[in-house]
Amino acid sequence: MLATERHVSASTHNRALSALLFLYREVLGVNLPWLDGVNRPAQKRRIPSVLTQDEVAALFQFLDGEMALLARLLYGTGMRLLEGLRLRVKDVDFDRHAIIVREAKGNKGRVVMLPQSLAPALR
Repeated sequence: MLATERHVSASTHNRALSALLFLYREVLGVNLPWLDGVNRPAQKRRIPSVLTQDEVAALFQFLDGEMALLARLLYGTGMRLLEGLRLRVKDVDFDRHAIIVREAKGNKGRVVMLPQSLAPALR
């Protein structure tokens, strides 16, 4: 019913099935043989799309000014867009070649490496 009528995701279907199996086997102590034959849905395989170095270089050619610097900073450090936009001067440590990311995802901070090629432009 979950898969055919409600069209829920495979993970939701698996979670509901696991909960039912746990209820009957562990809590109620009832063994229902027909529950073992229920098929679990297969997860969709997602292939990540990653740009090659040449594709990234071609993309950077179309950017200039602050946008080019921001794009190179995000690409070189792995920072998220909002982290790059919130970056402050005091968060860049040129002596240690590090950037302090404050209040990132999950309200956590972390330190990322500052690419040497971006240091002059950031100064």
